Amino acid sequence: MSNAASMPYKTFLRARAIVFWVLNVSWLSFTVSMEILSFAFPVQVRYYFGSMWAKGTITLARLICGLKYEIEGMENVPDGAAIVMSNHQSTWETLVYQKILPPQLWVVKRELLKVPIFGWGLALCEPIAIDRDAGRKAMSQLIEQGRQKLEQGRWIIIFPEGTRTAPGEIEKYRIGAAMLASKVDYPIVPIATNAGEYWPKHSLIKWPGTIKVVIGKPIYGNGRKAKEINNEAEEWIRNKVKEISNPENWDRK
Repeated sequence: MSNAASMPYKTFLRARAIVFWVLNVSWLSFTVSMEILSFAFPVQVRYYFGSMWAKGTITLARLICGLKYEIEGMENVPDGAAIVMSNHQSTWETLVYQKILPPQLWVVKRELLKVPIFGWGLALCEPIAIDRDAGRKAMSQLIEQGRQKLEQGRWIIIFPEGTRTAPGEIEKYRIGAAMLASKVDYPIVPIATNAGEYWPKHSLIKWPGTIKVVIGKPIYGNGRKAKEINNEAEEWIRNKVKEISNPENWDRK
């Protein structure tokens, strides 16, 4: 179905998106409640309940909205902990990574922890919450806490664009993930996705189709300059995103 979708069809998509969101918010309330009740347990238990929401949302999106996905490169996922660098087009990738990758945490802006329900659950999973305006202090926090989390065996998800970027748009990659990789003995796993073509930013509609996720070979950074690492990961991700993208879907709302 092209972007010039008929009004009746878009009305149908909106209707089932509303059903999806009603069920999704109910599921979020339940899973966060379970997570809060488990606050005294180890973070692994809290993460289990928190990731239940993400995995359930992916299932709801498939069953209600017809939103499927396919993965290429699972053989590139290392056995030990790693740092993920991924492009960020949609909320969708923040969810599916909890389904396809080992237990993880995220580098997020501190303000997200203040969001009712969602932010409470996020805080209980112990993310690295930084103040973007803190400059060197934020970078030091990322490196110090990042090293600790990696040594605990947890994966770290970083979206170097810093925010969701619509398909076809270009946002400069921040150097935090590469800086962390240059200081520790854990690899970067680059991931590319075209999720924004099906779950667009600020859109009610979830377009049916198959999202593509491509996992690249690990990039080892210890001893290398952060800029060099960042450039290598960014080049791979941008080229792969271009390869899997369909410009006809870029202006979906």
